[in-house]
Amino acid sequence: MSQQIDILSHITACLPSLREAEKKVANLIFDDIDFVAEASIGEIARRAAVSDATVTRFARAVDCRNVRDLKTRLTRALAAGRRFIQEASEDDGLGVIYDTAAQTLALNRTLMEQADVEGAVAMLDDARQILVFGAGGGSTVMAQEMQFRLVRLGYAISAYPQALLPRMVASTLEPDDVVVALSVTGYTPEINDAAELAREYGARVLAITATGSPLAKVADITLPLAARETDYIYFPSSSRYAMMAAIDMLALGLALRHRSRTRDKLRRLKITLDAHRGGDNRQPLGD
Repeated sequence: MSQQIDILSHITACLPSLREAEKKVANLIFDDIDFVAEASIGEIARRAAVSDATVTRFARAVDCRNVRDLKTRLTRALAAGRRFIQEASEDDGLGVIYDTAAQTLALNRTLMEQADVEGAVAMLDDARQILVFGAGGGSTVMAQEMQFRLVRLGYAISAYPQALLPRMVASTLEPDDVVVALSVTGYTPEINDAAELAREYGARVLAITATGSPLAKVADITLPLAARETDYIYFPSSSRYAMMAAIDMLALGLALRHRSRTRDKLRRLKITLDAHRGGDNRQPLGD
């Protein structure tokens, strides 16, 4: 079995084909994974009320080499976070969406007030072209979001939300180009490598990421993000609200730098949209 396979999911899939005695070992794992990950074969056998041989057979039945391999994989599952194993109580599954978003935005507003937002806006404004790199679910969407925000202001901006494309594009950059690297954690190898490559070719890098992360160390300017993740894993990460707010701050800063040009472009956009879809004059501009 691949080392990357989640052992708990695999045990669940194997459960119908296990012997009754082996199922007792499986149930013990689901009841007390910490105990099984640390206990000896004899201790596991006594707790599950089976023989030592059954524990060994169980390990092999779920495609582990031996009991030691089984315990290693259980430890890896625990390392991913206990909130992905044990049920979390939550009184308000809908309200928590708004509460967590508000708390995340408040936390990140404090961080952003101390960041060099003006320097970041000036860097983008002076760029020959802006290239936004993002990977994964959240950063991919936010890379495209930033492209939408800035292209309507007249900036030459392209989003590259894919693993290989950022590296390819980074190798073609010039010193008057700017890369915006998006990563909540700052540990995504594809984005970090592309940002480093861009720097090697003289391009400047603006990172929207966690302070002190590997990506932040590569960047010329970092706009800090702080993720506020809870044990309630059933709704999407609230960190994307903070990243969107950072992007909106940059868009607003650029718009205010060239008020007359911005007004003209937004008016042209509004006229084009009204002619296409109709409606009153308070509809969003292409949002």
